[in-house]
Amino acid sequence: MTPELQRMNWMPSPPLAPIDRPLDLEHLSRMTLGDAELEQEVLAMFAEQAVRLLAAMAAMPAETGALAHKLKGSARGIGAFAVADAAASLETAVRTGHGRPHAFAALKDAVTEARAAIAAILKP
Repeated sequence: MTPELQRMNWMPSPPLAPIDRPLDLEHLSRMTLGDAELEQEVLAMFAEQAVRLLAAMAAMPAETGALAHKLKGSARGIGAFAVADAAASLETAVRTGHGRPHAFAALKDAVTEARAAIAAILKP
């Protein structure tokens, strides 16, 4: 006997081409199932977490790669793909031992842009 097939609703994937803004709001909406209140909550949490993680990475401790990995995952979850890419670059720089200061500076810039976009969304 053939098992009954069930049709699933289509869910689009993240864009293949990079977006030109700090946050992919369509991705965020998909990840929060369109719940605007949840979107605001996760954006606020990400903004705070990003500051804490950057501060923890500033002196390039041994766990910098792991901290960058954590930030990368959080950034991907909210659609901050530029932050995720910069965090991945820092992970690589830590692993190879080349370009750490440049990669960290690029990550700081990406986080600053994302936090500014988040502040604009969350402003009362």
